[in-house]
Amino acid sequence: MKTVGEGANVADGLLGEDARFLRLTFVVARRSLASGSHPFGAILVDAKGAVLMEQENGYLPERDMTAHAERVLMSRASRTYDPSSLGRCTMYSSAEPCAMCAGAAYWAGIGRVVYALSESRLRRLTGDHPENPTLDLPCREVFAAGQRKVEVRGPALEEEAEQVHRGAWLRAT
Repeated sequence: MKTVGEGANVADGLLGEDARFLRLTFVVARRSLASGSHPFGAILVDAKGAVLMEQENGYLPERDMTAHAERVLMSRASRTYDPSSLGRCTMYSSAEPCAMCAGAAYWAGIGRVVYALSESRLRRLTGDHPENPTLDLPCREVFAAGQRKVEVRGPALEEEAEQVHRGAWLRAT
């Protein structure tokens, strides 16, 4: 059995605050879906537990395939906070950061990532939808290729996270 932090589903091992913040990402993801965009959300939380920023998926209105919630959040955060501050922050995400988003988090200087829905489980949900050509590459592998450590916890609360996606990928493109 994998230990927490090594890829096991950590739903039962999450501390209350991590679970609470992940559930906030589901609220953001639902808001994104309600606005007609893809159902993804991310939040940035400081070491004291204050939510600094939140971000819906930014695909619409420009149809920007790179405007994933995590990537846009990290771009905003890196313009607002220095890397040493971000090193003490956690990015919570409704789904596992893809390779692009993990790279953005790494370059921004984030210290910790907690995510709900795994990339592989997301791929099973979205199938071959042209607006989500999922890269089934765990964010841990992206971070492991870097020079500094980024703590990763997840997947967690996958059943709850999956509910946000129910029916979302059946819509016409």
